[in-house]
Amino acid sequence: MSEVTRRELAAGAFGLALLTPVAGCAAGVDRIRLGFIGLGNRGAQLLSAALKQTDVEIVGLCDVYEPYIDRARTTIGREVPAWNDYRRLLEVKGMEAVVVASPDHWHALQTVDACDAGKDVYVEKPLSRTIYEGRRMVEAARRNKRIVQVGLQRRSSPMYRELGQLVRGGEIGKVTLAQCHRINNMWPDGIGRSRAAAVPQGLDWDLWLGPRASRPFQPNIAPYKFRWWQAYSSQVANWGVHYFDALRWILDETAPVSVTAHGGRFAVEDDRSIPDTMEVIFEFASGRLLTFGQYEASGLPALRAGEVELRGTLGVIYAGSGGYDVVADQGGQFQTWKPRIRSRTERRTDPDLDAAHMRNFLDCVRSRAKPNCDVEEGHHSTVFAHLANISLATRSRLEWDSERETVRGNKAANRLLHYRYRAPWKLR
Repeated sequence: MSEVTRRELAAGAFGLALLTPVAGCAAGVDRIRLGFIGLGNRGAQLLSAALKQTDVEIVGLCDVYEPYIDRARTTIGREVPAWNDYRRLLEVKGMEAVVVASPDHWHALQTVDACDAGKDVYVEKPLSRTIYEGRRMVEAARRNKRIVQVGLQRRSSPMYRELGQLVRGGEIGKVTLAQCHRINNMWPDGIGRSRAAAVPQGLDWDLWLGPRASRPFQPNIAPYKFRWWQAYSSQVANWGVHYFDALRWILDETAPVSVTAHGGRFAVEDDRSIPDTMEVIFEFASGRLLTFGQYEASGLPALRAGEVELRGTLGVIYAGSGGYDVVADQGGQFQTWKPRIRSRTERRTDPDLDAAHMRNFLDCVRSRAKPNCDVEEGHHSTVFAHLANISLATRSRLEWDSERETVRGNKAANRLLHYRYRAPWKLR
């Protein structure tokens, strides 16, 4: 009997006992029964965040790689029913919500199916692999009246909330430019080069691929290095979307009107299909620019060290994980040279954002209020990443129609708004 079969039989045996009290849950607490889809890097971190909550019971696990399930059970400290097919997990009776932390190309199918099964969803960023998928995910949440929180944790950050209040309150004047970047020097070898190889024991490679085209297994794709392969993800989606979301929130912007990206594989010698160097400019109708730089062939901080930079007519804010600096403008050519505001440094220590964002999700499961990063907000922010990739792929400036979610006058770009799923997978 295969290990997967043993797991599924064991899960069935657990099915009748899912609603009984278990060790590790406070007596008398009205527990939210939670399932996990995807238990790799982020899945393991989010599992730890969930276990910090006193009103959660983990009632089911799913991953296509058996060692991840074993690790999760060890973390939980008890035997939890598990499957390699998420559709079996969604059949668990009494389960109210799921966490989706699978590879990015799976997010849409699993989130939509979970909503249709009546489950609330915490889905990791990036929300989707394509813009089309993101809109279908919003529709699924709305038609099923589901709570869907997107894992853009800066929405649960008191510091970023404070920055929004400062900027919208005019602290640094009119902001005309916001900048962010991802720095991670991977030169010279990057993710390395590899050839087709035997599938590791315990990995269901066909199920890992899911809706994407069939291909031989390569060690530098899975379990984790898929984020450097355009078919499955990208670093502008993996990391850039965090900053796009934070800056959209701070600036009270929704969508760009145009996007221009430049970049390529200039220095890192590996199998990646995404750039090692990239610059993107987003333009807003309000008269602002947002720029993103992806630097994977150099490692020094861009400009000043920080996650984001906001440039206003009175000064500049540099913000990072430990706080932020407000730097007064001194005036320029033909102007009086004197500080226009008071410079200062504010040290801030955010709480555990994974735990805070998970707590907000669970509270909303109970209250039915919109979570800090509702699926619609997550979709708007993820669109930035997809448009950056499409602009680079087509080597063109994109004019974005955010109402229709199409690119004006660019058939090549519009063909990249989605892709054909491999049978039998279909997105409802």
